[in-house]
Amino acid sequence: MPFNLKGRSFLKLLDFTTEEISYLLDLSAKLKADKRAGIFAKNLENKSIALIFEKSSTRTRCAFVVAVSDEGGHAEYLGKGDIQLNKKESVKDTARVLGRMFDGIQFRGYKHSTVEELAKYAGVPVWNGLTDQFHPTQILADFLTIKENFGYLKGIKFAYAGDGRNNMANSLMVGAAKMGMDFRIVAPESLFPDEELVATCREIAKETGAKITLTASVDEGVKGCDVIYTDVWASMGEEDLIPERIKLLKPYQVNMEMLRKTGNSNVIFLHCLPAFHNDETDMARQFPEIKEVTDEVFESKYSKVFDEAENRVHTIKAVMVATLGK
Repeated sequence: MPFNLKGRSFLKLLDFTTEEISYLLDLSAKLKADKRAGIFAKNLENKSIALIFEKSSTRTRCAFVVAVSDEGGHAEYLGKGDIQLNKKESVKDTARVLGRMFDGIQFRGYKHSTVEELAKYAGVPVWNGLTDQFHPTQILADFLTIKENFGYLKGIKFAYAGDGRNNMANSLMVGAAKMGMDFRIVAPESLFPDEELVATCREIAKETGAKITLTASVDEGVKGCDVIYTDVWASMGEEDLIPERIKLLKPYQVNMEMLRKTGNSNVIFLHCLPAFHNDETDMARQFPEIKEVTDEVFESKYSKVFDEAENRVHTIKAVMVATLGK
């Protein structure tokens, strides 16, 4: 059943129903199949999209640019040095200016309140490319990848290991609650997610049949899991915390022993990327123990991270087409 999402902003999955998220995933799969078949409907023809980036990006920026191009639109990159956002011009004024010039706005930055304010005043759809609280477009790509491997989401046993209170853990927990999954945060208790958000997700779970578990035990958290997920141990802007995080999170590194503990030979590994898994980055050379996943797992048959990265294009395209397309 199609849903009318025209004119809606996409700021966090809490704003969308289970059925609406399923619709976006189905549309993503269709658009992916269409692209592989060389079919382009040009749903964004004559549309101009503003891409605001306070934070640097590889996947989010490239996915939006390619998705807009595939659908016949124009994307304009606006880096933090290109516009006056929060410097000489308020968020409210920036929103009203860009909303008069562009048909849609993507924001990737620090405060979630910024993307909420943009959406309030722009008068056009605004899409969250990442904030300090949520990363909803990434979750759609993650869930599309899971569906491609297992054929379903409801009942999937999913463990997120590592920093349990960052934007990825938050967003995955919300998405899992919405989609009826058995979701576990596997982390030190000091890095458990916000209690209010956990309570919200558990209320959602009562309606969807999901389970939300917080545990500091790796053995308990990963047992029987279909999916193991992790993220970097320190987000952008938290580099000073790296030595402390290494000490705290080393027991939660995703390695082959953790995969074996699932007892599931069909388990898959996911990561939103970039990942520290070898010594080929400046950060890893500076902090050799920063690796949240071993290279053995990252390069293994269990790893679906590059399928997941590609799916950023198709899911972002679906969000734009559903909320803005012709």
